[in-house]
Amino acid sequence: MSLAFVVIIVFLVLVILGRVIRIASEWQRAVILRLGRFDRVAGPGIYLVFPIVDAVAQVIDLRIQTTTITAEQALTRDTVAVGVDAIVFWQVENAEAAAIRIADYRQAIERVAQTSLREMIGSTDLSRLLSDRKTADELLRAAITGKTSTWGVTASSVEIKDVSIPRELQDAMSRQAQAEREKDARVTLASAEQAIAEQILEAAKLYGSDPNALKLRQMNLLYEMNKERGTTVLIPTDMANSLGTVIALAKATQGDAA
Repeated sequence: MSLAFVVIIVFLVLVILGRVIRIASEWQRAVILRLGRFDRVAGPGIYLVFPIVDAVAQVIDLRIQTTTITAEQALTRDTVAVGVDAIVFWQVENAEAAAIRIADYRQAIERVAQTSLREMIGSTDLSRLLSDRKTADELLRAAITGKTSTWGVTASSVEIKDVSIPRELQDAMSRQAQAEREKDARVTLASAEQAIAEQILEAAKLYGSDPNALKLRQMNLLYEMNKERGTTVLIPTDMANSLGTVIALAKATQGDAA
């Protein structure tokens, strides 16, 4: 047996082994057909594929994938045109179904997510879409999973990145928010004025029932006004009499103490 023949034999053996022995990574699954019919899902690690009899239909990646979807000029339930950007996180859970039941599951998940986004926008009011994105995310995730589960694909989560509305509507919403804040401020001011009026009314009742309380209040006002220098105060007659009486009583008290 010549050396060339041995080399050819070894080469053919290596080629056959290279076609028979396959390796799948930890996140990969190989869908194998035998004589055209589904046989098994192989991997991870080493698996065998027999020439002519077996064929690898597809190698499926089981890692989480992301798809960006966009809906422009989509109408909400209250007929407002909005643009929405979202990210879909999805994963193949059934490699057999993903390889056999649909031709291109990647393209299909993108189209399904796109149509589901428009359907979700059409069934949601603008105010809810802006204020409660978590609910919108969950509705969209459930809608996508409901359509793709038969393919062995599941949407694990959906995140709406941005909701854009027309500039005219933005201005109107800004004016509405400003009007609401002004309304709240006026209600707060009116409540404060009412509380102050009630306190003044209670004070008036107290001063009316007790003249000494009123005189003390007058003296306190005079004291506050005379804190600053150069202040001229015109004292009404009754207040002057009251003040004189208080001063006389103070002097008499000092004389007794001496």
